[in-house]
Amino acid sequence: MQLEGKVAIVTGGAGGIGAALATALTENGARVVLTDIDNTSLGAIAAQIETTSPGAVASIAGDASSVDHIEATIDLAESRFGPVDMYFANAGIMGAPYLAPDDAWATTIDVNLMAHVRAARRLVPEWIERGGGYFVSTASAAGLLTQIGSATYSVTKHAAVGFAEWLNVTYGDQGVRVSCLCPMGVDTKLLRPDASPHEDAMIMQRAVETAGKVLTPDEVAEIVMAAVDDERFLILPHPEVLDMYRQKGADYDRWLHGMRRYQRSLTDSAS
Repeated sequence: MQLEGKVAIVTGGAGGIGAALATALTENGARVVLTDIDNTSLGAIAAQIETTSPGAVASIAGDASSVDHIEATIDLAESRFGPVDMYFANAGIMGAPYLAPDDAWATTIDVNLMAHVRAARRLVPEWIERGGGYFVSTASAAGLLTQIGSATYSVTKHAAVGFAEWLNVTYGDQGVRVSCLCPMGVDTKLLRPDASPHEDAMIMQRAVETAGKVLTPDEVAEIVMAAVDDERFLILPHPEVLDMYRQKGADYDRWLHGMRRYQRSLTDSAS
């Protein structure tokens, strides 16, 4: 997939990985529509990209999981730049810790999974008709392994990986390319929010920070650009995740025992 002249949508674009992806895309000749629920930060990122890539970016604020907003974002991209070639389903939330109430589950499922489903439902038929398109799902290493402390995050990221796999299998022979990004720690507000987190959230944060190197969003975006160029499905900015995933599959019970031991070490260090 060559990026020059392509039209892309990036959700969760007001900072972190989304902003870095949009910057990297425009630097490689793509034109990008950025969207995020944070209108103020979104405008600042769009203005920043405009200074280095004039005329290559537009933005629209809203909820990435909303069907109406997805439609409005695609309409903006088509009117400003042309048909959408690539969709980066990057918006995500951590969700509530442990066994969360139903409303927390509903919100996390909407943002981390159904936003992907709804965008694909809108774009994939058009891509098949046109003979090509590219869907990039931002999931997480938690979608291959698990997330200590948060069932909502872990389960929805597993589901995001599963949906990306299904898209690839079902439509890959019809020109639809799919990649799934599964990083561990990335230095974003999702990992390190502005407000001091509750103790339960701090355990989740420590679990990520102690599992491996925390990368910058720009480092992740560079890896994603290379993977998209290769049309590679599984994007692992932390290569050690693949070894962990293999160990999990080779001996599930041993892996679960090790994860419980790791969880105890995090809880003990917090007390």
